[in-house]
Amino acid sequence: MENKLFGGINIYKPEGMTSHDVVSVLRRLTGVKQIGHAGTLDPFAKGVLPVFIGKATRLIEYLDDDKAYAAVVQFGKSTTTYDIEGEFVKSSNKKVFEEEIKEALENFKGEIEQIPPVYSAIKVKGKKLYEYARRGENVEIKPRKVVINDLRIESFNETTQSLKLYINCSKGTYIRSIANDLGESLGCGGYLTELVRVRAGKFLIENSVKLETLKSKEDVERNLLYPLEYLDYPRYELNESEKEKVSYGISINIESDDGLYVLTYDDKIAAICKIQNQKSKLEKVFI
Repeated sequence: MENKLFGGINIYKPEGMTSHDVVSVLRRLTGVKQIGHAGTLDPFAKGVLPVFIGKATRLIEYLDDDKAYAAVVQFGKSTTTYDIEGEFVKSSNKKVFEEEIKEALENFKGEIEQIPPVYSAIKVKGKKLYEYARRGENVEIKPRKVVINDLRIESFNETTQSLKLYINCSKGTYIRSIANDLGESLGCGGYLTELVRVRAGKFLIENSVKLETLKSKEDVERNLLYPLEYLDYPRYELNESEKEKVSYGISINIESDDGLYVLTYDDKIAAICKIQNQKSKLEKVFI
């Protein structure tokens, strides 16, 4: 049904590498070009990076896309990139206290509008924002709606003005922007000094594989995860006749509620389909 290298691998991305660097390493080890990742991490960030190999890359869009992070914010200064890699643009001698931080954090919970950093890969008029920023060009950046499900203080050092946060958020949330905006709201400035992604959907940091431990195609294959358990949709097991139709791209009737379904055969992924009025519309076929 699938080639040998079909599945996902829960990589622990090290600091200093881009997400694309990780993909390049896996392509070199496996000889497979069809590799993609779910959720970009900035080079200075580390932690969970789900990577999918072979036809499994077609499943990325169906994964849970909420994320969780451990982030360290330094108050007293602001930077151009909102993180440790940028140039300092202003500083403040104002000291903040934990109670006022807690109060300020309430404004960042739930559905909020967030303006992405000027140094980001979001495209405006066909060009990435960081391209405008590097040329010193101003461009209008529209706010985006994101959802902060959980935001809490893990620790705060009043002396060093260093804050550690736990953040559970929706796809597309910029933790750098939270650091900057929190500093602005407190009147002291703030920037991100450390970022660790501890969860991406169902991929957990405690189950991640360090990239440097993968030395061969066999190492990658041993750590591959079959994607079925990471797809949070109801399943429908095909019989032999239904499997034959689906393999030819022919839709079948399924007496189930409307919505997305994973069609399986012999407990393997056969297709992703959308059911409406008991009729299935095949979106991706894997057999």
